[in-house]
Amino acid sequence: MTVHQIPNTLDLEAFWMPFTANRQFKETPRLIASAEGMYYTSIDGRKVIDGSAGLWCVNAGHGRKQIAAAVERQLMTLDFAPSFQMGHPIAFDFAKRLAEIAPKGLDRVFFTNSGSESVDTALKIALAYHRATGQAARTRLIGRERGYHGVGFGGMSVGGMVNNRRAFATHLPGVDHIRHTYDLQRNAFSKGMPAHGAELADDVERMVALHGADTIAAVIVEPVPGSTAVLPPPQGYLQRLRELCDKHGILLIFDEVITGFGRLGTPFAANFFGVTPDLMTTAKGITNGTVPCGAVFASRKVHDGLMTGPESQIELFHGYTYSAHPTACAAGLATLDIYKDEGLLTRGAQLTDHWQNALHALKGLPNVIDIRNVGLMGAVELAPRKDAVGARGYEVMVECWNKGLYLRNSGDSLAMSPPLIVERSHIDDMMSILSDVIKRIA
Repeated sequence: MTVHQIPNTLDLEAFWMPFTANRQFKETPRLIASAEGMYYTSIDGRKVIDGSAGLWCVNAGHGRKQIAAAVERQLMTLDFAPSFQMGHPIAFDFAKRLAEIAPKGLDRVFFTNSGSESVDTALKIALAYHRATGQAARTRLIGRERGYHGVGFGGMSVGGMVNNRRAFATHLPGVDHIRHTYDLQRNAFSKGMPAHGAELADDVERMVALHGADTIAAVIVEPVPGSTAVLPPPQGYLQRLRELCDKHGILLIFDEVITGFGRLGTPFAANFFGVTPDLMTTAKGITNGTVPCGAVFASRKVHDGLMTGPESQIELFHGYTYSAHPTACAAGLATLDIYKDEGLLTRGAQLTDHWQNALHALKGLPNVIDIRNVGLMGAVELAPRKDAVGARGYEVMVECWNKGLYLRNSGDSLAMSPPLIVERSHIDDMMSILSDVIKRIA
């Protein structure tokens, strides 16, 4: 395996890196110096295709001068303003623009600073809504196995990725999980939504039978789980979830931190699947990854359910110092302008067939046991090595980086989802590199 080592001029010790094997990384670091368009440039000067839109967030590609200019103007005009009992115009402009592209009915926007904060905010809104509407016994939250909802205690508790939970003994009480939908035996190499598994949504009925519908506040799912390496929902699954939540008076929350802002060829996954939740969490692509920002979209039912009591009373005792930060709002508005002017929120639909065909052309390579795709999201799953789960996937990821492709591994699965400016030639280059590396390593 080729290793591109940096000159010994950088002290790596002080930075405790997130979601990283720190000792392993610092022995042979992979460092990014700059980025533009579809490419990163490594510290040793190599061009590397960004096959994962950073961390699913650089939807409009890197180095967008329009966003940088908007941020500079805002910093020179108003660097910070509180959103507690005060406001600034750009926050209201940004919320209005977001509401205009949201799934119909989700037109009330609460600003956060990350996907993790958006999830915790949505969970708290769900609990507060039921309390405000006379259903205070609804305190139970239902997540899903293999789900990722950030790293706050709320998101970690409803999340279902084992390694994100096991090291932290304290989870929220009153949380349960429905089963995940991944079925390698029946659905391997599905193109788009797999045919089998819609009945797994009926796990909501199992939760109701076990806990009682009047104790359950919300069910939270990712329409397409991303961090667990792209698990498209079975045909009819999300529609069934919506029906069951409506039947039992349970709020449905979609975590669209990854799928939001054009990832599936529609503005949001809710549009793609034709299912509208009661609350929707977003972040990442909301500012093209430039400035931390997130938003929770709420239905009128949920929002108005909390607008009770004296008008001078705070309706929701929740928020963040940096909610609707002026710089984040400026970056977000510039990002929305780019999405609109370049048609990026729907551009992925034009590339879906090419993306799908290029991905599935990898079928038959050594140790490839599954390929999954939906929209401009895709994953290739490799068979684990005996007594070394994740080692094969990690080695392929590293060698892809060395050969000019950045992608993410989740164990032995390789997840990709490029910026929405991607061209067919970029997709072909990505798959060529990945194919060569799998042949050599897998």
